[in-house]
Amino acid sequence: MNSQFEEQVESFGSLRYVNRELSWLDFASRVLDLAEDKTIPLLERAKFLAILSDGLDEFFQVRVAGLKDQLAAGVRSLSPDGLSVREQLQAVRAKVLLLVERVDRVYNEGLLPALCDAGIKLMNWEELSEDDREYLVNVFESTVFPVLTPLAVDPSHPFPYISNLSLNLLARVADPATGVARFARVKVPPILPRFVALPDGVRFIPLEKLIWAHLDQLFPEMEIGAHYVFRVSRNADLTLEEEEADDLLAFVEMELRRRRFGRAVRLEFQGAPDPDVAALLVKELRLHPDDVYVVNSALDLSGLWGVYEITRSDLHDPDWVPVTPTSFGGADPGSVNVFAALRQSDVLLHHPYESFSATVERFIEQAASDPAVLAIKQTLYRTSGDSRIVASLIKAAEAGKQVAALVEVKARFDEQANIGWARALEEAGVHVVYGLAGLKTHLKAVLVVRREENGATLRYCHLGTGNYNSKTAKSYEDIGLLTTDPDFGSDLSEVFNLLTGFSKKVEYKKLILAPGRLRPKMLELIAEQAALGKEGRIFIKVNGLIDPEVIDALYMASGAGAKIDLIVRSICCLRPQVAGLSENIKVKSIVGRFLEHSRIFLFGDMQSDNCKMFVGSADLMQRNLDRRIEALFPIEEPRLRRRVAEIVNLDLEDDCSSWYMTEDGDWVKPSGSLRLRAQDRFQELALERAATVRRHVRRLWFRAGSGK
Repeated sequence: MNSQFEEQVESFGSLRYVNRELSWLDFASRVLDLAEDKTIPLLERAKFLAILSDGLDEFFQVRVAGLKDQLAAGVRSLSPDGLSVREQLQAVRAKVLLLVERVDRVYNEGLLPALCDAGIKLMNWEELSEDDREYLVNVFESTVFPVLTPLAVDPSHPFPYISNLSLNLLARVADPATGVARFARVKVPPILPRFVALPDGVRFIPLEKLIWAHLDQLFPEMEIGAHYVFRVSRNADLTLEEEEADDLLAFVEMELRRRRFGRAVRLEFQGAPDPDVAALLVKELRLHPDDVYVVNSALDLSGLWGVYEITRSDLHDPDWVPVTPTSFGGADPGSVNVFAALRQSDVLLHHPYESFSATVERFIEQAASDPAVLAIKQTLYRTSGDSRIVASLIKAAEAGKQVAALVEVKARFDEQANIGWARALEEAGVHVVYGLAGLKTHLKAVLVVRREENGATLRYCHLGTGNYNSKTAKSYEDIGLLTTDPDFGSDLSEVFNLLTGFSKKVEYKKLILAPGRLRPKMLELIAEQAALGKEGRIFIKVNGLIDPEVIDALYMASGAGAKIDLIVRSICCLRPQVAGLSENIKVKSIVGRFLEHSRIFLFGDMQSDNCKMFVGSADLMQRNLDRRIEALFPIEEPRLRRRVAEIVNLDLEDDCSSWYMTEDGDWVKPSGSLRLRAQDRFQELALERAATVRRHVRRLWFRAGSGK
């Protein structure tokens, strides 16, 4: 690429990057925007607060924990944006404090009053009637009290271990006879609902307040003084030195046990504690005072998932039932042979607008049942608790088919579940691989080998951007491809040989794999558009854009005159619209009802046959490009390319669920009259296609009945 543009980009130094941790917190702020958006149904707003709470927990357990590990190790290198580890931690704290302040305001001044107006109340003990208290006393004595274990802190009782993300009460308890006061800790049982429902099902009391009201039963004949609610977050990221492990499965299990005892990284209090209480916990947990966060709402708002489950159609988004594509039978999916349909044409799937259950799960179920199917090979990164896909793989193995599954036991926070699936599959005779040393397998792929009626062998493939998880497929936006293209079949055969055996193959007929090939190919495709100058066009949709090398290539393409549109859902370390650097780059983020999860890459005018169009599993992050098995696959058939172009155009036109990134790295909502919410339009298009199919079927029935 022209060295002039390279020198121009490098002249901006570290200012050309946004800090990745701060960018994620900006994404969290966009989620919080939805929680306070009064145009969104009330219980959906509660859901977004729950999502934000879960996200912040993971952020501290992984990202903040990683920074603290670097600080402890004396790492002196700077982040791409020029911050030291200590400066990043300070900047994170400042931003989290602002976020916590907003959460308190949204919860206390927005959500709670609105829920109350709708007849749903989160109560304090003092607000309850005598009948309510009597009911809850019975609940406490029969369900809560038996599982509580108060732990004293005194010379004969050392400070107890506080488990990760557990909710706790700390009470000052005094002996009236001696006047000696001690602290005692009570763990709020995580196995019980976070919010305890009253008999009407629309009023709740936080579990810690129910325990709080009955502390006298835990410490009879004692004087109970001030008490506090607190919560601890610990380092929960696995440190896997897999090259030293003889048995990866056993090694991951050992690391999971260690995770329970990870270093504390955050201490949260509900309400400001006495200074001596905060000092005690900071000392015992080996924290710094800057690791303490005071929350004036409720701790662990992920408990709002329980409130979200209330059945009130007026407080939820309208139900969405995914549509079955025409090629899979439309309104009558049971009538179609999947393999016969795929021999006719490839199928592009857009979830959750099109059904995952009636397409991908059904494809694998038919493969398991079809006696002509010889083998099934599949990757599993995250799957649901009642996986039909795993059940199908077990059924296929029991029927004598060759079945191989790569179960990624290092998928963060799904390790334990994946270990369970791996063992169940192994017991059924499935050939199970746990992943490659030093790499996570993030590729989403299924290969089905079938002997056709003419005796020939045909390979059926599924490639996608989303996990094989029926639960998230209802709420994550993803793209999948079902195909019998022989080049895809050949490539996937080679990929599974790589995953289950020994192979150093890098180049494939159509797939572009990471690590090794994906970053160079991405840089090559960007450079091709840069070489076209003002005629160059690039569109990229990803969850995260972090990799400095890719970012610099995009800057250079912008300097050459190429027009670049980026849709980045969460972390974006590129600065758009900066004079002399990125005038030709626009960045937006779509955050709405469904989690935008697909990755799409277009190089050239999308209306042109020369446009290079790819979909895949990889984000533009170092971990995806260097430390994961990922794949991009081309979309080549004109009919499918039009579908992808339709998706891209609607995403670009969306202004109702979009935030736009400024040159300063801030995110702003568009002003004025808003026109389009892409997710709503995708639902309309899915229904329109289904209605067209039904009309066509009715016409055929009419003609058959009339003898025409």
